[in-house]
Amino acid sequence: MIIIPTRLNSTRFPKKILCDIGGVPMFIATAKQVQDIDEVCIAVDDEEILELAKKYHFKAVLTRKDHESGTDRINEACQKLALKEDEIVINVQADEPFIESKNLFLFKEFAHSCLGEKAFMASCYKLIDQKQANDSNLVKVVCDKDDFALYFSRSKIPYEREDYQGNFKGHLGIYAYSVKALKEFCALENSMLEKAEKLEQLRAIENGKKIKMLEISTQSIGIDTQEDYEKALKFYKNLQNFA
Repeated sequence: MIIIPTRLNSTRFPKKILCDIGGVPMFIATAKQVQDIDEVCIAVDDEEILELAKKYHFKAVLTRKDHESGTDRINEACQKLALKEDEIVINVQADEPFIESKNLFLFKEFAHSCLGEKAFMASCYKLIDQKQANDSNLVKVVCDKDDFALYFSRSKIPYEREDYQGNFKGHLGIYAYSVKALKEFCALENSMLEKAEKLEQLRAIENGKKIKMLEISTQSIGIDTQEDYEKALKFYKNLQNFA
């Protein structure tokens, strides 16, 4: 199942999920993009958003407003939906209306192949250039030789003390985990690194959990700020056959 966590009043860009993308609210545009990959449920924190989801004929559940993260919101949604512990849940952020369905299909197959004994969670990255690596709004990840995540940061990593011939990896906020692993993750205390970087996936890393990463090629734009939204609108104007 794909669960899209939504929060109406996000810190950096309040009510961004209601911004217009192709004539519909952003979170609905995201749901439309992924609805052919798996069953979709939108985990909301507001009655207005719940009614909007229903208006567009998407399954939705109302969750508490005080969750610290989208993952916690998804965990509550899983309990309300009474999902089995071995169910694989894909977390797609509400601010990813341009996510390519072909990439999500690849990620779904990847997650089913690696979760369990091999990995606690799965996620994605794309290769980025030097300029993008310097952007603190774009999270970077470094991986081991088997593409398990070593660390995530808003800072540029790795730091090039000498000439660096490798690639920089930009993290994409798509996750997959079993309902059982999700419960375990949400039961862990917020970690020091998580609080410092404001990146919840570091809670898993700091507790010795393995996150398997999939490299994908994508033009998708995650919308965290007003500037991102303006870039996305330009992208949308140039995008053909947007579903």
